[in-house]
This record gives sequence, structure tokens and C-alpha cells, in this order.
Amino acid sequence: MKRTLVIMVFLMTISQIQAQILLDPSSRKVGSIDAIINELYHVNSGKKGYDRNWADFKYLFYPGAKIIPTGPSLDGNHLAKFMTPDEYKKSSEEWLKENGYFEKEINREMEVFGNIAHVFSTFEAYHSPTDPYPALRGIKSIQLLNDGLRWWIVNVYWMQETRTKPIPRDYLPD
Repeated sequence: MKRTLVIMVFLMTISQIQAQILLDPSSRKVGSIDAIINELYHVNSGKKGYDRNWADFKYLFYPGAKIIPTGPSLDGNHLAKFMTPDEYKKSSEEWLKENGYFEKEINREMEVFGNIAHVFSTFEAYHSPTDPYPALRGIKSIQLLNDGLRWWIVNVYWMQETRTKPIPRDYLPD
């Protein structure tokens, strides 16, 4: 009897947590792959002088997640820099605010197996939404996990397009 009571209390607690997650307005931002990818672009974008919503940004990422920009080193090798969401905030916050930065997804290739997903997301970035041409373009490789309650970003790994490494046609809109 005591064991049954403990199990019932445990199940009720889990049900209450799930209900709170479903009622939480921010959970709509992570309830589908489309929603979480759109939110990733949204929270990283903003006009000059605008503070990003770093709490919403951090909410997207699974504990231990990494943000991994890549680029050329001074000697011409291509390197990756591994950061936590907090380290990304620390290194990017002032630059984003001082310069304005708007990211827009222009194409997506996605594969899903069970509770994991991989998204190849082609993007353009602008300093202002009225800019006629992007300041840069690139591809983000985004790995996601669904824990049964919501989607989480596990890694965001990206490379900017260069003159010598243009975005392949397969990853551009038709």
C-alpha cells in the first residue's frame, strides 16, 4: 500500500510538471523543430542598440550544449571555437547591440530519427532589416534532442560562406 502511494504521488508530480510545461507560453517556442529553429533566429536578431533576450536564448539549449562557430585562423587553417550559450552571450552581446544583426533562414534540410534531429539551416545576416543585401551568409548545422516533453538544441555549428567556399546550390532556396 505504501509503495503504491509513493508511485501514485510520483506519477502525479510528473503529470503536474508536464502540464506546467504545456501551459508555459515559452514552451510553444520549443514544442516543434520549426518553432525552436525560428526562435533561435529570432532571439539572436535585433536592431542596433537592442538588448537580446538572453533568458529566452538560453532556454533553447540542452544542459552542456555547445555553440561552435568556425573560421580561418591567421595561418589559413580552419578552426572551431567551442562555447557554452553563456560564453556566446559574453563574447557576442556588445557586438550584436552595437552593430545590429538580423538573421534570416533561407533554406532548411532536415533529418529526424526518433528523438534526434539534424538541421542544415542556410542563413543570411543583415545589420538592418532594410539592408538590400546580406552582410554575410552561411550554414548552421543544428543538432536537436526531444526529451519527450520538448525539443532542445544540443549543438549549433556553423560556417560562413566565403569567395572560395560558396554555399552549394543544394542548400540554397529553389
